[in-house]
Amino acid sequence: MKIFMKNIFNITRSIIVGAVLVSCASDLDVKPAINVNSLDAIKTSKDVKGLLIGAYSNMGGANLYGGGVYVYSDLLASDIINGTDINFFGTFQELSQMANKEIPIDNIFVSRVWLNAYATINTANEVLNSLSLVESLSKDRVEGEAKFIRASMYFELVKLYGRAWNDGDPTKNPGVPLVLVPTHSYGESIAHPSRSTVKAVYDQIISDLNDAERLLPISNSESYYFVTTGAAAAQLSRIYLVQGLYNLALAAANRVISSNAYELVNNYADEFPYEGTPVRITNKSEDIFAVQVSDQQGINNLNTYYATGDFGGRGDIEISQDFIDTFYPGDTRTLFFEDDGTGFGLSYTHKFDNQFGNVKILRLAEMYLTRAECNLRGNTSVGDTPLNDINRIRSRAGIPTLTSVALQDVLDERRLELAFEGQWLVDAKRTQSTVSGMSWDAPQLIFPIPQRERIENPNLSQNVGY
Repeated sequence: MKIFMKNIFNITRSIIVGAVLVSCASDLDVKPAINVNSLDAIKTSKDVKGLLIGAYSNMGGANLYGGGVYVYSDLLASDIINGTDINFFGTFQELSQMANKEIPIDNIFVSRVWLNAYATINTANEVLNSLSLVESLSKDRVEGEAKFIRASMYFELVKLYGRAWNDGDPTKNPGVPLVLVPTHSYGESIAHPSRSTVKAVYDQIISDLNDAERLLPISNSESYYFVTTGAAAAQLSRIYLVQGLYNLALAAANRVISSNAYELVNNYADEFPYEGTPVRITNKSEDIFAVQVSDQQGINNLNTYYATGDFGGRGDIEISQDFIDTFYPGDTRTLFFEDDGTGFGLSYTHKFDNQFGNVKILRLAEMYLTRAECNLRGNTSVGDTPLNDINRIRSRAGIPTLTSVALQDVLDERRLELAFEGQWLVDAKRTQSTVSGMSWDAPQLIFPIPQRERIENPNLSQNVGY
């Protein structure tokens, strides 16, 4: 852990002095800044709030909620053998390794996700450790935001580096290290933690999100930048869905929907708008939480890999005709696809053409699909019937509504509605679906623990198969 802890100290120091610097090239080689003590620098409520902004900035970085974790997850879930969904044609060898399910322990993107997530967690821990400095009117909100951030980062880590909840015994399977207090010096014993169990990590995530939902406001009049109680409930619905706790996932999704704080946009294309030039666009009515991007701040890594050079991207990922053919004829969601002109049945998606478009983390459409699935599984109609919920999504897409609905209908709709938004792999694992000809619990569908972390921290065990 020493390597990522050294980087954490630098990131924390930079936030405190008001200069958050992001550099992909130097993620693993930053030198420790031992001449600044973060405890001395955090003295006022303003300092703590500045640190919280830094946690948001880290969370929205290129390898995390700036889109990286969703790209990497979808590449792991892609059927590269048969080419039935997405295909990677870029020059990044490390991403090809993910798509081919042949990831070495020194894959740089695997290391960056780990490093950046723990840097974000450490910053959130520092905020929580400094709550006594925050004025009473803001304390609940600050605590709730920090706990949402910490929980979200642990959720991404345990999904990528740990076995799925339903893969064996979560009380015994190794997850990721749980670090719940800030680390201020390299010699602290917490700098070399062991991996906590998958269950322990999920328990902490749920605890943090329950606190966040209780502490956060329904809306934030200051900025779309900050999370709300709806974001915490929506994230909880994802956690419970992964665990197969469908009654709890249903209740959480229904809380989001029934709050009336969000509303589906009329046209799917309006949720991912592009107006001819890259431009900052505020959240849409169905955005529960989105990472804010503009020409001055943030990054949309979905644009980087899915959009072509004409739209500021690399065009590394293309979509197969087989996947496009799974949409119903006339589905307006297919209007995003454009043939690449090679004659090989491949297309680009225009879903992320806006280089300065916000990265959608949680959308209301997902909550309707979660509610529909959980009601179907429980033979209930909490909030509304599964048929009405799925037809809301289908009607918006311009396709015929159903007269009856089965579980597979909802799962299929989820795959289409949330395409390229990082949900394929977790859905495949929780439903025990085949991935690229592999069993859903294949070791190749889990990231290795980064080699450099294990060199510095002998307490870290490696995943099976690496």
